[in-house]
Amino acid sequence: MVWHRLLGALIIAPVVVGALGVLIERLLLRHLHQLDHLYGLLVTFGLALMAEGFFRWAFGISGAPYPIPAALQGGVDIGIMYLPLYRAWVVVASLIVCFATWYVIERTPIGARLRAATERPRLTQALGINVPVMVTATYAVGVALAAYAGVLAAPIMQVNPVMGSNLIIVVFAVVVIGGMGSILGSIVTGLGLGLLEGLTKVFYPEASAIVIFVVMVMVLLVRPAGLFGKTA
Repeated sequence: MVWHRLLGALIIAPVVVGALGVLIERLLLRHLHQLDHLYGLLVTFGLALMAEGFFRWAFGISGAPYPIPAALQGGVDIGIMYLPLYRAWVVVASLIVCFATWYVIERTPIGARLRAATERPRLTQALGINVPVMVTATYAVGVALAAYAGVLAAPIMQVNPVMGSNLIIVVFAVVVIGGMGSILGSIVTGLGLGLLEGLTKVFYPEASAIVIFVVMVMVLLVRPAGLFGKTA
């Protein structure tokens, strides 16, 4: 029963949130495409704060537990640490989706059209590609993936209004270290920093909260564009 609930949420939540993303893009973000990207960031951040405030008011801040399927409860001793089975499953499921996304964008015709629409929208439109539809679809898939990640994180963090905002700074650090615009960079950096943070919690817990930001400062000092970012 718990498996059915989890798998159902992994399908329903991305679909619902993706549809909400389409609505936001069509009603708000579409009017900001000609402006600096900072405006879109501010609008979406403001919407996130409004949504967080609403759910705080409606459901409180304590959160609700989300059960782990029986088959993924417990863990295994791998020598240097005790690895929970559910966390291992989350890593595998996340990597599959991440690399599938990278493959679609970097190795398929639809990904080539998407990159062209992002970098040269007017030229791409002149070639007969419907750029506004592609932008909307991309935004929908992006927020759907965020919902997918939220469902995976729910049994670990509980379902609460701040489960996203607690991670947004870390996610920003991962993107900066990997390089803005590099999906592969974000995937590799996210996995590497996750392992680094986990090992830091084992061997030196006091530094686990800042180790990611220390790495970010060191990388930016040596390579401002990020590890996989393109230099100007």
